[in-house]
Amino acid sequence: MEARVREVLAQLQAHASAQTLTEMGPRYGLVVDKAMGVPMARMQAVAKPLAPDHALAAALWETGWYEARLLASFVDEPSRVTPAQMDRWCRDFDNWGVVDTICFKLFDKTPFAFAKVEEWSKRKAEFEKRAAFALLASLSVHDKKAPTEAFMRCLPLIEKAASDDRNFVKKGVSWALRTVGRRNTELNHEAVELSRRLSISTIASERWIGKAALKELTSAAVLSRLEARQATKVKRK
Repeated sequence: MEARVREVLAQLQAHASAQTLTEMGPRYGLVVDKAMGVPMARMQAVAKPLAPDHALAAALWETGWYEARLLASFVDEPSRVTPAQMDRWCRDFDNWGVVDTICFKLFDKTPFAFAKVEEWSKRKAEFEKRAAFALLASLSVHDKKAPTEAFMRCLPLIEKAASDDRNFVKKGVSWALRTVGRRNTELNHEAVELSRRLSISTIASERWIGKAALKELTSAAVLSRLEARQATKVKRK
């Protein structure tokens, strides 16, 4: 396994770009201790022939390299991911890029995802708390079979976290609120009501989240898509 990891790291390093590395912080807000500067498309190309491989994903994660950790989300096997692994990786989260990619590409495919949304929403560390809402946003987009009620239960978590004015938390909360509200007409109604309450709050972060979500969730484009989706659903019945 050590030899395999060295080989994968060498492949990543071969695609490293000094420009990408330089731009990570100033352009994308990615502050990373160990990074090579590999563009996302190149990382995905390296990952493609490696997946699926749970053991390799774990070993790549342990290297601490930014690109290796993103690669781990591409090659891991969701069916073999455990709650303990999710918690271990969550404790290691130290930048939004890793948080969002792990949640969007891997964790939202596990049966433990909704439980972790609730659990991590209570975390104190900025990126661990962001993970709760990045995971909820990912579920809203990808889990087509999840019941509406599962998302309804998460709206109070969004409301509670909206007062956290740390940049990556409030952006994660905003992302979650907007994606939940775009899922169906019922959730849109509840998300709009929540957005209205937040938009008139005396707390700056709540107002910022509420106003942005309200603008998007009441837009003609979003409402038109939801109406079309609802009409299709009724027709199928």
